[in-house]
Amino acid sequence: MADFNLHDLEKTVAARAGSGDANSWTAKLVAGGIERATKKLGEEAVETVIAALGHDREPLVAETADLLYHLLVVLHMRGIALDDVMAELQGRTAQTGLQEKAARSAE
Repeated sequence: MADFNLHDLEKTVAARAGSGDANSWTAKLVAGGIERATKKLGEEAVETVIAALGHDREPLVAETADLLYHLLVVLHMRGIALDDVMAELQGRTAQTGLQEKAARSAE
């Protein structure tokens, strides 16, 4: 499973999003519209924070997986590729986090 990555998940989300498969959570989520998908993303974000405050590793791993999946669904629905996000992150590595934050605040 070590070879599985976020790009693989992005491809799976894209394939299932338009499949119309009644057994696909991705298809149902997309059919429910962006409001439903973003609400679910928010729920998963909160659950991830709660899990991070706990002391058990497994719930944090599981909730992080849910969060990443739902984030990729929302990105897909908005037409944003994972590569766009990765390019943004790569651009930010050219400076320290504090410099990057200061630059965003100045805008």
